[in-house]
Amino acid sequence: MRTNRFPGRRRNPVIPEGRPAGGGKRWFRRLTLAVALWLVANARGQTPTPSAAPGYHVQLGVKIPMRDGVELNATLYTPTGAKDGASAPTPAVFTLTPYISDTYHGLGAYFASHGYAFALVDVRGRGNSGGQFVTFVNEGHDGYDVVEWLARQPFCDGHVGMWGGSYAGFDQWSTAKESPPHLATIVPAAAVHPGVDAPHYNNIGVPYVIRWLSLTNGRTGQDHLFDDTTYWANEFLRAYREHVSFNSYDSFIGTRFPNFQRFIEHPMQDSYYDALTPSPEQFRKITLPVLTITGQYDGDEYGALTYYRDHLANASDDAKARHFLIIGPWDHAGTRSPTAELDGIRFGRSAVIDLNDLHRQWYDWTMKKGRKPAFLKKAVAYYLLAPGNRGDDGEWRYADDLAELTAQTRTLYFDSKNGDANGVFHSGTLSKTQPQKGTDHFVYDPLDTYRGEKLENAERAKESTRLDQSYALSIGDDGLVYHTAPFAEETALIGCPSVRLWLSLDTPDTDLEADMFEIQPDGTSISLWTDSRRLRYRESLRKATFVKPGEVVACDFAPGLFVARRLMKGSRLRLIISAQNSTNAEKNYNSGGVVAEETAKDARAAHIQVYHDPAHPSILRLPAPR
Repeated sequence: MRTNRFPGRRRNPVIPEGRPAGGGKRWFRRLTLAVALWLVANARGQTPTPSAAPGYHVQLGVKIPMRDGVELNATLYTPTGAKDGASAPTPAVFTLTPYISDTYHGLGAYFASHGYAFALVDVRGRGNSGGQFVTFVNEGHDGYDVVEWLARQPFCDGHVGMWGGSYAGFDQWSTAKESPPHLATIVPAAAVHPGVDAPHYNNIGVPYVIRWLSLTNGRTGQDHLFDDTTYWANEFLRAYREHVSFNSYDSFIGTRFPNFQRFIEHPMQDSYYDALTPSPEQFRKITLPVLTITGQYDGDEYGALTYYRDHLANASDDAKARHFLIIGPWDHAGTRSPTAELDGIRFGRSAVIDLNDLHRQWYDWTMKKGRKPAFLKKAVAYYLLAPGNRGDDGEWRYADDLAELTAQTRTLYFDSKNGDANGVFHSGTLSKTQPQKGTDHFVYDPLDTYRGEKLENAERAKESTRLDQSYALSIGDDGLVYHTAPFAEETALIGCPSVRLWLSLDTPDTDLEADMFEIQPDGTSISLWTDSRRLRYRESLRKATFVKPGEVVACDFAPGLFVARRLMKGSRLRLIISAQNSTNAEKNYNSGGVVAEETAKDARAAHIQVYHDPAHPSILRLPAPR
């Protein structure tokens, strides 16, 4: 489930195989625009168009038996001459998708034309595959069986790789954890991570899941319904206004999704989600070459980098040396089809690389003993955005180790004058000097829908949410605004920002978010980073710890999301602290009850005090200047 979070196929962040539906200043906003948790990323149009004289054969309705007797449906593409094993066997690549195999016809045609057997496989219960689709649950074992079946076919030389992003990125990690003997490589892009960024983000539910389930519920895709952005905006706004409980969002739109109710039963990280992704022991056994791809505006960057870091934390030195990472400037969809611009933010021409060709080179290297792709100069490739927003080219840079690249930080302390930080023009400050005392205050009233409606109206008006700063300009008592001093010179911000907030409140729980922007000398606002937290999970995403009245507690916003941009001389950084209150997030009514069951009757206004004194230093940690 940042601009995409689920497996997606459209432009939406939360879904595993596509791109997010709308980028916003916060993760959830970006998720809706990009739809990507694992939701859906507009696969159509993301793959190459086959040539007029295709060098491939297509076999429809290929049935692949699973160990329990269920058959998965595949469309098989083989190079010209390879039909029925008439020519020398080749490596095979496959994608396991909930979006119906025909969606990726161009992809199959491309790789078969370049010397690979390629199988587009519908996941269990989708398309023409048998069984029942239970989101995330069966892909590991089924992926194992597909690998081993392909390896036995006369057209395959025994080497099998995987392809895909979002949901199909998750599929690859889920399959790899089962250690199929003939799996030679995986290339997970924008991989959704169950329990981390989908079906909720840091245990905060995402209404977009309902939209995604409308597409993947049943065997055939409801593409036109899913694509009706106006309909979904209206429905989520109506639910928001009427304070509908989150657990009834599916019935609110007139149906019942068993997969949604299953998510509701598991509102936090637990053993249910643990079983879907590799354990530390399973990570240690993953020694095959891995190419991880994500983007600075990818709604599933959180998930993709969680897999990456967990693998490196448990892998041998040899396995680490075979794991490469690419962090582009892109959103969720851009991790498959890069663009030079997103929601008003210009990346530059050099951001647009041919990822299909890079995948081909990777498969040549890992399965055909070819050369390593020239693009992969070091273990980590990242894109440094140019200063300003004129579309000037940024540049690709390289590092041997992501942890070392992001290790150096500097600390900026929150401060304000007489507790006045409730606005852009009388904001608090972020500086190297630690203040001796001070508190700031804001209020979150769950019954106040003004903010959510305003954001929704802005999106409907097609305002660029990654450049828009209307909320910052009118935040008032709804949040806090802090600025750094202008940078005396152009400064490269390369690393993973984080925030530690010391606060107290008069309710047992609430949802908070932190958003960081570059404010350029001409006033242009560029979205850089965002994170959201449910306060009851401040100590652990596996256990709720409620806040006692008047108790001062720490809340960390530290998802490890990567930022690489050269800030203009004269730019300032802006940090906004506020409550999560929009149509794109499950609403917390602050009662301390089961959030998914809460409605207006449970609402309690939260009066939030943010501290900045020596005993409680609220801070922003930034990458050290470069």
